[in-house]
Amino acid sequence: MKPLVWLLLCALCLPSPPALAQAAQRVNRCTTAQGETVFTDRRCDALGATSRLPARTASVGNTGIYRAGCARRLSELTGQIRDAVRAQDVNRLSSIYLWSNVSNATANQIIGRLESVVQRPLVDIAPVYPDAAPVPLDPGLFAVGTTEAPARPRPIGLRIEQTLGNTATPARTVFGLRRQYGCFWITL
Repeated sequence: MKPLVWLLLCALCLPSPPALAQAAQRVNRCTTAQGETVFTDRRCDALGATSRLPARTASVGNTGIYRAGCARRLSELTGQIRDAVRAQDVNRLSSIYLWSNVSNATANQIIGRLESVVQRPLVDIAPVYPDAAPVPLDPGLFAVGTTEAPARPRPIGLRIEQTLGNTATPARTVFGLRRQYGCFWITL
């Protein structure tokens, strides 16, 4: 009887075949100790690198299916995008889309585009900043004894880097960012 119990316990510890297949198809973006970016199908730590997209930890009030509140920080919004893509859940992704003033016909097109986003493997999410001409720093601009630099511009969008299906062909989607009702929302 004891060998059967041990066999069952060992079988429960093994990953399921779909989980193994999904892990084999994932493309990881890793950063080496020298700061170089490497794309690989292996785990980042196997290369001595760190993952560009660390695993998201659940926060209080923002777990499970029900989403309490809205994304008040950009990091929360990117986490919600990451969760929606990993779960391949277009409803979750559409819950952070700003739907105001969208007609039914346009809404159907947007849902189709969001559906294609959640079906592709995620590689990276990066902020998009406005194109502005660099302002030369004038030493006389700062008061004597201060070292504060001008504030960095706020992002106007999020660039979603993905791959097409099982290939390494890159795909990019750029979402606009809107702040409304005290929350961050995405737009196309």
